[in-house]
Formats: sequence, C-alpha cells, structure tokens
Amino acid sequence: MASGLTIGEFSQLTHLSVRTLRRYHESGLLEPASVDPVNGYRCYTSDQIPTAQVIHRLRELDVPLADVAKILATEDTVERADLVGEHLRWLEAELDRTRAAVTSLRNLLRPDDGGLRVELRPVAASTVAGVEDVVGHEEVLSWFDGAMAELDAAVAGLPAWGPPGGCYANELFTRGRGTALVYRPVADPPTRGRVRPVDLPAGELAVVVHPGPHDDIDVTYGRLGAWVVDHALVVDGPVHETYLVGPRDDPDPAAWRTEIGWPVFRLAPPPGRQPADDS
Repeated sequence: MASGLTIGEFSQLTHLSVRTLRRYHESGLLEPASVDPVNGYRCYTSDQIPTAQVIHRLRELDVPLADVAKILATEDTVERADLVGEHLRWLEAELDRTRAAVTSLRNLLRPDDGGLRVELRPVAASTVAGVEDVVGHEEVLSWFDGAMAELDAAVAGLPAWGPPGGCYANELFTRGRGTALVYRPVADPPTRGRVRPVDLPAGELAVVVHPGPHDDIDVTYGRLGAWVVDHALVVDGPVHETYLVGPRDDPDPAAWRTEIGWPVFRLAPPPGRQPADDS
C-alpha cells in the first residue's frame, strides 16, 4: 500500500467522495489498482487521477454513468469528442428551455399586461404559397425551419405582398398534434415540392404584436385570450402568426416582432346587456 494511494487520499486528490469511489468500483466505472485480499482496502495510483477527474467533470454535466463508461472505453479521440459533444448539445437545449421558462415566469408575475395593445382587424381572403402538414407539437420547430427553407427557395424572385406567416390548428395545442401551415404572400404562388397555392379565408382577427424572441410568447397568447374573453368574443379557427421581423431579417432577437391573430366572432349579448367596448 505504501506505493499507492488509499481511498481517502485518492478522494482528497480527486474531490470524489469515498462513498462515490466505492460506488464507481462496484459498477466497474473506476476500479482500484488493487484491493487487499485480507482487509479489502482499496489502493489507487497517481495514474488514475486524470481518469477520476474526467469522470468528475462528466458527472457534473449530468452525463449518465452508462455514457461515462462508454466515453472512457472509447480510444478513438474523434469518436470520444462526438459522444461528449452530443451530450453538450443536449445540455444546451435544456438550458435554452430553462431560460425560456424563467423568462415566461417573470413576465407572468408582472402585475400589468405589459401594455398589451389589441386590434380587431378584418382580413380579406387571399391565396398564398404555403407548406402544410400534420405535425406533432414537439416537432413543430424543426418542421418550421425545414418548411420555411423550402418555401423561401420556391418563391425566390417572386414579388412579395407581405411578410411570411403561419396558421396552427387548435388541435396542435390541445391534443399535441394538428395541422400546421407556413406561407408567403407572393404573386402567382408556385407548385414545387411541398409548396403549393393555399387559400386563406376572409375573417376578423383579434391581433396583438409580441416583441422579442418566442421564449415567453405563451404569455402574450394568454393575455390575448383573456382580452378575447373579456370582450365577449369567441375564437373561431386556427391561430395566425405573422413574422413581421424575424431571424431572417435581424439576428438580434430583441428586434423580432411576431403578430398573433385569432379568428373571432362576437357572442350575442344577453338581453339588456351591451357588449364590451373594443377600445
């Protein structure tokens, strides 16, 4: 034992607790250099310190033990980097979700509505170039990126009549799967790949502009919904989004502007009661 490190000494050098080192030994993740057959004392060597430190760092990043073992067993440096990179990308996605939730919660806890300005707007029927599919709620963002890229390529060079937009069926939110449409208002909408002419019906929209990134767009949706209810209106159809300013226009998320529009109609007021003022 004199030429090695006791489990206590190894623990001090690696900042891994004795209990953790014992668990790693039992799982085969980090076995001692030797174990005394009489008293069961574990002995480590200084050569094992870097491995222990790698394990420590990976566990700090919440890499599962099975994945840690796979990384340690991989001798190819490129493959090892890919394994670590895959987990780091997952962590970054989780961090983005956490930040979005924090932003949304802060806005929800504000005592005011952030100066919500709602407009009732009649919309004429139109024909646009669109991509329409039935998608799951979890895949909407990746589907949107692919559909919009295909749409941009199909309408390149055609005169634009307005900013891009989208329509999203209520079932997408209530049941987790529904019809999604992204479109561009252009002259003579083409038919190419998934892109085809799509007819948008006339109607009346309750419209509000959401400023900035979509981290807390659900808050704006909720406040618009409350406004609709307070003004004795009923949602009648899929939600509309118009991307007035987006990532393709400005890389700064603070500059983004998304118009949210809900097709609505007014309920008949009870006898003797006037409808709420729209102002």
